[in-house]
Amino acid sequence: MEIILLEHVEKLGKMGDKVTVKNGYARNYLLPSKKALRATEANIAFYEKKKAELEAHNKALFDEASKKAEALKGFNAVLIRQAAETGQLYGSVTIRDIASAIKEAGFDVERRCVFLEKPIKDLGVYEVKLNLHPEVSQVILVNVARTEDEAKKQAKAHSAE
Repeated sequence: MEIILLEHVEKLGKMGDKVTVKNGYARNYLLPSKKALRATEANIAFYEKKKAELEAHNKALFDEASKKAEALKGFNAVLIRQAAETGQLYGSVTIRDIASAIKEAGFDVERRCVFLEKPIKDLGVYEVKLNLHPEVSQVILVNVARTEDEAKKQAKAHSAE
């Protein structure tokens, strides 16, 4: 299906690009989330009329995400969890846990912005990517430890690397 992107979509294209995607991806994700329109003559004309408004809206979102990224630069989240002597956690640290730790620190970051390839299942310091906007991302450190003292030791060891 041919569509027109209404905003930048990672690994697909920039705003205004006319791209071909699979029907299911367009119907189930891009069209309902208002990230794209079908590339019909009427929609192309509609896009041309609304282009300046969409660009201004996207610029505002980009600026807001850039400010958040700057504020989060060097952010450290400490999560205290129970773990076995081997360092393996009883349970795991997920996207939800990281997002709530960021919110508790006073930053307004949605859960969908946190990118974690797989849940954290061991003690240690991990780099976690936050996708604040399709063009803006920030890496934060997540320190998973049993106690506050252990978290400080891990942070020192990580910064020495």
